[in-house]
Amino acid sequence: MGFLPVTRDEMRKLGWRHADVILVSGDAYVDSPYSGVAVIGQVLAKAGYRVAILSQPDMSDPDAFKSLGEPNLFWGVSPGCVDSMVANYTAVGKRRRQDDFTPGGENNRRPDRAAIAYANAIRAAWKPCKPIILGGVEASLRRIAHYDFWSDKVRRPIVCDAKADALCYGMGERTMLAFAEAVKNGADWHGIPGLCWMAGEKGFVPPEGAVELPGFAEVSPDTPEGKKAFVEAFVKFSQNQDPVSGRPLVQKVDNRWLVHNRPSAPLEQEELDAVHGIRWMLDAPPSIRAQGKIRALDTIRFGVTTHRGCYGECRFCAIAVHQGRRIVSRSKKSVTDEVKGFLRHPMFRGTVSDVGGPTANMYGFDCVRKAKDGACREKSCLFPRTCPALRPNHRPQLELLRELRGITGVKHVFVASGIRPDLVAADRSCGDEYISTIAKHHVSGQLKLAPEHVVAHVLECMGKPGVKDLLEFKRKFDAASRRFGKKQFLTYYFIAAHPGCTESDMRELKRFAERELNLRPEQVQIFTPTPLTAATCMYYTGIDPVSGRKVYVSRGLGEKQRQKDVLTPRQYRAY
Repeated sequence: MGFLPVTRDEMRKLGWRHADVILVSGDAYVDSPYSGVAVIGQVLAKAGYRVAILSQPDMSDPDAFKSLGEPNLFWGVSPGCVDSMVANYTAVGKRRRQDDFTPGGENNRRPDRAAIAYANAIRAAWKPCKPIILGGVEASLRRIAHYDFWSDKVRRPIVCDAKADALCYGMGERTMLAFAEAVKNGADWHGIPGLCWMAGEKGFVPPEGAVELPGFAEVSPDTPEGKKAFVEAFVKFSQNQDPVSGRPLVQKVDNRWLVHNRPSAPLEQEELDAVHGIRWMLDAPPSIRAQGKIRALDTIRFGVTTHRGCYGECRFCAIAVHQGRRIVSRSKKSVTDEVKGFLRHPMFRGTVSDVGGPTANMYGFDCVRKAKDGACREKSCLFPRTCPALRPNHRPQLELLRELRGITGVKHVFVASGIRPDLVAADRSCGDEYISTIAKHHVSGQLKLAPEHVVAHVLECMGKPGVKDLLEFKRKFDAASRRFGKKQFLTYYFIAAHPGCTESDMRELKRFAERELNLRPEQVQIFTPTPLTAATCMYYTGIDPVSGRKVYVSRGLGEKQRQKDVLTPRQYRAY
C-alpha cells in the first residue's frame, strides 16, 4: 500500500487537505507489521480512511503538533512499541542512552510518560480538540489504577491523567475500526469492546454485569489496607481479561468512574492473514530514513510473526495481558507468501531472521476449549505443569519451517523467538524431531532459552516450570548439534531481584549454571516492575496475588545490583 504520509508535503501529493486520522508515535515510523502504529494506520487506510503519522514530534517545538494540521475524525496516541519509562530508564533508574527505534540511535526523542505528554501537547495546540484515543503497550498496561515503579506510587488510570477521550487496549485493529466508524457517523462509541473511558459521577449507571474494582482511594494508600485492596483489584482485573468470559469493569477515580469495556475478540486466522497480507514497505519513509539508521530494523525487517497470544503467563510478563491467552496462528500460505515477498526487497540477502511469536513453539495449537468457553480462570495452561487438555503438537511448525526452507532464494530460516522446553517435552509425538530439526536447520550459532531462574520458590513466584525439561532439552540439543557437526550453543536469560528472590537464591543459580549448564551467565537483567503484571503486584504489596502468601521483595538499588553481580561480576561483564 506504500508509506503513510508523515509530512504536509506528502499529504498534498496525495491530494489531501486534511487527514481523517493522525497517529502520534514515540517511535520512528517504520512500515512493518512489527510496529503497532503502522498496523493500525495501514488497517484504517485499507478501510478507506486517510491516515497520517506524526512520528516522534519535537516536544520543544510548540508548532510540532500543528505540522500535519488537524484530523477530521480523531487523534491516536501511542508512545511506541514499549512503555516510555521502560524505554528511557534502566531497572536501577539510569537514563538509557540508546534507543533502537530512533534514527541515529540516541535516546533523545521520546518524552517520559509519553502518552500523557503527547495528549497534553495536542490539547494545547488545538482548542477545541478532536477526540484523542490512547493506544499501544503503555496505555494498555496502565488502563486501571496501577503501581508505577518510577514514581513508587499507585497512579490513576492513564486515560484519566492524559485527559484523553478513550483508550484502546490490547491488539487494537477491531476496536479502532469500530471507533473510527462510530466517530465518522456520529454514533455512540462508548460500548465498543476493547475501550476504556471516564464517566462522570452524576447519574452514572455501570454497564450490565460490570464488576466493580476497589477504587483509586482504596488502592492508592501505602498501607496494609491499601495494599490488600490493590491485590483484590488486581485479581478481579485478571479474572476478566478473556474476550469470552470477561465482564466489564468499573473503578471509582476521585469523583469519576473508569469504565473498562470487556475485551475485544482477537482476530481470527483469516483476519490476521489479511493484516500480514498488506504490502509492507519494511523500511522507514525517506524523510525519516535520512535522519539516521534505525537499529531495530536490523532485527525486524525480515522476521516473520506466525501467531499472536501467549498462554505461558510468566508473572513478570505483560504479553498475555496485552495480546491475550488464546493463540491465533496464521495459515501456512500467509507465512510463506510473506517470505516470498521478501525476495522482492532490494535488501534481502536470503536470511529470514526469525519465524516465531511471543513464544515460537506455540504456533499451530492451543486448547480447543478457549474459543468457546474462554481461558480457564482458576488454572494455568503450563504452570505448575502442562495441562492435559492442551496437547502440544509441533507438527504444524515443523511443516511450516520445511516449506520455508524450500523457497528458492531463501538460504537461512532462523527461529530466534523464545522456545518453551516444557512444551517440547510434553509433545510425545514429535518433540524430539522438533529439537533435531531446530538444531539442524534453524539456529544461527546460538539458540536462546529463558529459564529466568532455577530455585523452586523463585520459579513459583515467576510462574515458570522446574529445571527438568530445560536440562533434557539441553541434552538433546547438544547431542543433535554434535550429530550434525554444528558448533552451536544455548544461551539463557536470567532475572535478578525478582519478587521471592534473595542473594542466596542467586548464588544457587550461579552454582547451577556453572555445574549443569557449564557457563558463566552474561544475559542477566534486574527485574523491572511494569504495570499490571502479577510480579509487579508482588513487588508493590509483598503479596503473591495467586497464592495469597507473603513474598520477599528486594527493593534497594544496592541489593538489586548485588543480586545481578552474583551472576555477572563487573570485571567480567560485557558492555
